[in-house]
Amino acid sequence: MIVVLGLSHRTAPIHVRERLAAGPDALPRVLACISGRRELDESMFLSTCNRVEVVASVRGGLAGMDDARRAIREELARQGGVTSGDELIPYMYEKLGDEAVDHLFRVTASLDSMVLGEPQILGQVKDAYDAAIAAGTLNGVLARCVSRAFSVAKRVRTETAIGAGTVGIASVAVGLAQRIFGDLGGRTVLLLGAGEMAEASARGLGKGARSVRICNRSFDRGAALASEMQAAAVPWHELPQELAVADVVVASTASPTYVVTCDMVRRAMKERKGRTLLFIDIAVPRNVDPAVHAIDNVYAFNVDDLQGEVARGLKARHAEVEAAERIVADEVSGFLTWRRGLEVQPTVVAMRAKARAVLFSELERSLGGRLKHLGETDRAALSQMLESAIGKLFHAPTARLKARAAEGDDAAELAAAMRFLFDLQELPSPRDDESAEASDENERLPN
Repeated sequence: MIVVLGLSHRTAPIHVRERLAAGPDALPRVLACISGRRELDESMFLSTCNRVEVVASVRGGLAGMDDARRAIREELARQGGVTSGDELIPYMYEKLGDEAVDHLFRVTASLDSMVLGEPQILGQVKDAYDAAIAAGTLNGVLARCVSRAFSVAKRVRTETAIGAGTVGIASVAVGLAQRIFGDLGGRTVLLLGAGEMAEASARGLGKGARSVRICNRSFDRGAALASEMQAAAVPWHELPQELAVADVVVASTASPTYVVTCDMVRRAMKERKGRTLLFIDIAVPRNVDPAVHAIDNVYAFNVDDLQGEVARGLKARHAEVEAAERIVADEVSGFLTWRRGLEVQPTVVAMRAKARAVLFSELERSLGGRLKHLGETDRAALSQMLESAIGKLFHAPTARLKARAAEGDDAAELAAAMRFLFDLQELPSPRDDESAEASDENERLPN
């Protein structure tokens, strides 16, 4: 059974989310801790500016759910330096089984994002997936589920206009700067960081600002982006001086601690002689000490503060939500049908295998006795006849069992009855056989 435990901008303030966030450098360690829990089979860790989630499959199915939830809370608490996982419960949501699949598909399709339809979340989920695959923590049905979520997101973006006219949080930051300063033609914009968010901000702000300057820990990376954006790159150690000349500062580095402090801003404001300084901190963990907002003529906004700005741009895209939700519902139904088929697949395989073993044993006995005079061609014909008979004999029970599974009916009871009637050997646990089954059934999942 699949489970999702996490917190997002809807359930937890930024000061809680940033404690649990993990950048690319910390991700292997976090994955190792989570995957090391015996309560879980597969796992993936998703950390963005708006959410921190563990997506996992539970060892032991429903019976192991309570232990799995507790294990995930403990690992999230460890990541955030929290004494107990129980402290996180007020901020967390839990999605179990079918609801977890629906949640994963909606998140990947950007239906649960702060900026509805923003494209960054798909890349972030893909990064989390790639990291989990590389770490060996995704290798079965959950891996298939996450992979399917990418197809869902593609359908939503192709078949609806939900992402029209937005580039995500970065575009909201640009809009905020324009609303506060009006025309940016006489303003200087400073970008802290040279990643995807910084690039998106540079493209938006660069259209109207007098100048755009990029300050990044890796000067070469900052210079490369500056060259593309027709901006200026400045060394990281010159950040304090840059604050004295910038009007808008967009911060989006991966630093786990503040890179802009109150002392730094106070010194810069003395040189600015009262000119307004706007910080738009779109990083999680935050890059700018929120206390700078208390300094005269200094304004600091973080990703949670941007929600009001987001609301202004949502109305036009809400018309597309219904269509997107229908796509997600259709895809969830298709995946669950496939997944329920896997639950009865071992019984079907064992039933056919036993029939084949019995019939071919009898054939071999006959070919060694009364039919030993038959040549290779006749022997092959008899083997082919038995294979055909097995297929025809078990077609109806196989189809009916899978149909019951797809409908969510009493397939488990029927499978148990078939194992009893055919005296089938004890089957491997679903987890032991899932990966092979997922591969065998891969082509049967609707595209």
